[in-house]
Amino acid sequence: MYDNLADLPLRVESLDADRRERDTSSGFTRATSVLSLAGDGAVGRGEDVTYDTEEHDPERWAELDLSLAGEYTLDSFSTLLDDLDLFPAPPDRESFRHYRRWAVESAALDLALRQAGTTLADRLGRSPDPVRFVASARLSRVDSDDPPTADRVQRLLDVHPDLGFKLDPTPEWTADLVDELAATGAVRILDLKGHYRGTEVETPPDPDLYERLIEAFPESIIEDPALMEATRPIFDGHESRVAWDVPITGVDSIEALPFEPAWLNIKPSRFGTVESLLETISYCDRRDIEMYGGGQFELDVGRRQIQSLASLFYPDGPNDVAPMAYNDPDPGTDLPGSPLDVPAPEAGF
Repeated sequence: MYDNLADLPLRVESLDADRRERDTSSGFTRATSVLSLAGDGAVGRGEDVTYDTEEHDPERWAELDLSLAGEYTLDSFSTLLDDLDLFPAPPDRESFRHYRRWAVESAALDLALRQAGTTLADRLGRSPDPVRFVASARLSRVDSDDPPTADRVQRLLDVHPDLGFKLDPTPEWTADLVDELAATGAVRILDLKGHYRGTEVETPPDPDLYERLIEAFPESIIEDPALMEATRPIFDGHESRVAWDVPITGVDSIEALPFEPAWLNIKPSRFGTVESLLETISYCDRRDIEMYGGGQFELDVGRRQIQSLASLFYPDGPNDVAPMAYNDPDPGTDLPGSPLDVPAPEAGF
């Protein structure tokens, strides 16, 4: 698929960054940067989802000396980025380099498509479909010691009774809470967060919790378990329910998994480049690996772009690409339901 995009002409005249900020239901304030690449009277946008608030301060962007102006193809522009450091100082986590690279590459893709007056769907010869999505929720806030409850799930089900959920279990989940959630029949994915090491949401592997969840939610996908001597046997016979998210950064990372995957959470920002993302999607298609879209608390164009990718490649999956309002501390009741309608065709990403 990348070959259908690589030779798109691209003229770049300037790069600007604008900060976005919004409170979240998980108990932290999310900051991102919207990158705007301009050229030939058009503007292409991408979103940097780096999880370091200081990296989105305007003065941090001003410290970068990026000479991007010029005429390229989409592929030659990507090659240029190989030799550029997009951070004024080394980031806290190496994964942030992929996040920022994706922001620039997705802005370049958006700009190239706009300059060509075409859409991603047309260029790839694919048809967009309505996108089914799930609501993602952590039932205990990272800034509070309050015990987790099913209140948020029940409130959202009152608005949309057919809504599905992607939940983040923690060791604080009681047997009663598990039973209450299981009774809803709405839990599509359980994200064990066994690979978020060194972050606020890291969840230590808990064999007892893993066993309880597998038994209580027999139809749910289990995402990112930490597999080790104490936990690997728990998944014997359940491999087809396991999905991977954090470890997936390209084809090589898939082939390094402990067993052939049945499900992958596709988060474009983890791949860094358009080429790696499309190569991975093609790899999954050839091997019948199921995919669903994932988000990083995008606050602007990045959210629409992950919805666009889901529409083209995995519209019927349990996509964690719900409209931004679902991540608000109080999402209210005026929420769009699943599936999301296909938007009117417009040039760009």
